[in-house]
Amino acid sequence: MNHEEIKRHFENNTPPKEVRLTEWANITDTQVFLNSCYSTIRNFNGPVDRCPAWWHLRDFYILMKKTAGQPTGEEPASE
Repeated sequence: MNHEEIKRHFENNTPPKEVRLTEWANITDTQVFLNSCYSTIRNFNGPVDRCPAWWHLRDFYILMKKTAGQPTGEEPASE
């Protein structure tokens, strides 16, 4: 999957506003994070697989796919 496919995925599947990416990386505004990744990848001179923003975006995508089926604790209780 390339960064354009990931971008389309997140345009159709909005992630939560805050996400803990790793033990040491807490994203407080995922839209700012995603836009930063897209911009950095677009402006990177060299192979995209050497761009740090590509790896951050890929890791974020994988985390969101893994946790997509797990309850977040923020969903309203069913009536």
